[in-house]
Amino acid sequence: METDKSLHFYFAVQCHISKGNGSLSSKRQKKKLGAEHLQRIIDLCRSVEERGLDPFLVDVNDVIAIVHEYFPEWESLDEFNFDAEAINRLASVIRQQSDWVRHRSTSLYTDPFLFEDKLRKLSRKSLARLFLDAWHPIVEMEQISPHGLAEAIKYWQSLLPLNERWTKTEFMKTALGATSREELIKQQIMAEKAFTEELEILWRELKQRVGEKKRIPYWDFVGADSYEETVRRAYMTSFLVTYGYATFEVYRLEEEIFIVPFNKPHSLVGKKQVVSIPVAVSVEEWRKWRENKQN
Repeated sequence: METDKSLHFYFAVQCHISKGNGSLSSKRQKKKLGAEHLQRIIDLCRSVEERGLDPFLVDVNDVIAIVHEYFPEWESLDEFNFDAEAINRLASVIRQQSDWVRHRSTSLYTDPFLFEDKLRKLSRKSLARLFLDAWHPIVEMEQISPHGLAEAIKYWQSLLPLNERWTKTEFMKTALGATSREELIKQQIMAEKAFTEELEILWRELKQRVGEKKRIPYWDFVGADSYEETVRRAYMTSFLVTYGYATFEVYRLEEEIFIVPFNKPHSLVGKKQVVSIPVAVSVEEWRKWRENKQN
């Protein structure tokens, strides 16, 4: 900004010198001096326009006076074009000055120096009051309110007495007996097959269904006649991938997922970064798969 002010000051000084010595210069020297002034005008306006400088660095009245002074000296078409370019650049700066004033007036802008002057004139008490009015702390202290106390009293009054709440529960005595393995499986207390055994069976089924294709669509493998069985197969398939029995091939653009089985379990720990792939197994997706399969 200091460089631009110096440029403006230098430009004004040069214009003043040209006014004082214009009568002593020849016509050719005056035209040359006028061309230099127009070039400075164009450069200054261009720097304001392209570099976003303060448009009020350009003194419009001085520029118009210089253009008016040298205009009678122009004779060729190039000289008039040069003069027109300077006027066009000046018009662009004037438009920026107008936009600046309009923006500041519509946004209720106040010059920072005016604020500083007002703050310096305020007393400490007034300044502290303004600070408290404008202060919005991000931490607050919470305390119980009268409404909270009333709700707490209402809650404790609604509780049963301790002698009623701590009444011993009477258990019904039954005779001891034996149960079968089928009954335990039915009550879901005992699994019909061990987890690793189920995983091995599902892995062999995957390799058998894939065959020479090397891969199978995800839903074609986990999909079943019932939604419950589909969820179970999807759950077990996730462990097939986690334990290295198979892997996923994901094509995000086509929204397709394939399962690729391995001939032998692969341990991925420490070899590559493992990425979790969430797959939605919702009722809607299952119904959509069923309809596509039937069609």
